[in-house]
Amino acid sequence: MNERIRAREILVIADNGERLGVMTVAQALERARELSLDLVEVAPNVVPPVCRILDYGKYKYEQSKKDRESKKHARHSELREVRFKPKIGPHDLAAKAKKAEQFLRAGDKVKMSVMFRGREITHPDIGRGILDRVADRLKDVSFVEKPPTMEGRFMNMILAPGSQKTAKRETPPATEPEAQPVETVTSA
Repeated sequence: MNERIRAREILVIADNGERLGVMTVAQALERARELSLDLVEVAPNVVPPVCRILDYGKYKYEQSKKDRESKKHARHSELREVRFKPKIGPHDLAAKAKKAEQFLRAGDKVKMSVMFRGREITHPDIGRGILDRVADRLKDVSFVEKPPTMEGRFMNMILAPGSQKTAKRETPPATEPEAQPVETVTSA
C-alpha cells in the first residue's frame, strides 16, 4: 500500500457503532486485524473520510437480505388495456370505464384503445370523443399520460393512476437551482 495513503487520517467507527476517533489508515487497519474484522470506507467524500470496522461478508449478506425484503413488498404496476369500438353503447361504455377505474385504483396504468373496422377508420373524431368521455369520467382517479394518437387501425390513450394535481407536482420546476451538499469538518 502506498505510504501517502497509509498516512492519511480517517474517522473510524467500531462494529457496535461506537466512534473510535480520527486515526491514520495504518492504525485503523491494525485495530481491524486485532478484531479479525474488515475496514470499510463508508463515506469517502467527507473530511476526514469515514471508515467502519465490520465483518464485510456479514454486511453484504444483510444488505442483500434487506434488498430482497424491499422487493417483496414493492408493487409493480402493469399496463392494462381496455378496448372500445366506435359503435359502443352508453351502458357498455360505462361498464368498461368502471373496469378501467378498478385497474387505476389498483395502481395499474390503463391503455384505452378504440378499434376501427372497415370504413369506421374514416371517422377518427368518434374514437377521440369516446376516449375524451372516458378520460373525463376518470379524471378523479387518473390523469392522461399519453393523449389519443392513431396507431394503425387503433386510437390509443394511456391513463396513469393519480390526479392531475399530483402529476404536475412530480415534474420539478426548471427555474429552481439544485441544492449543493455542504461538507462538514469534524475534529476529534
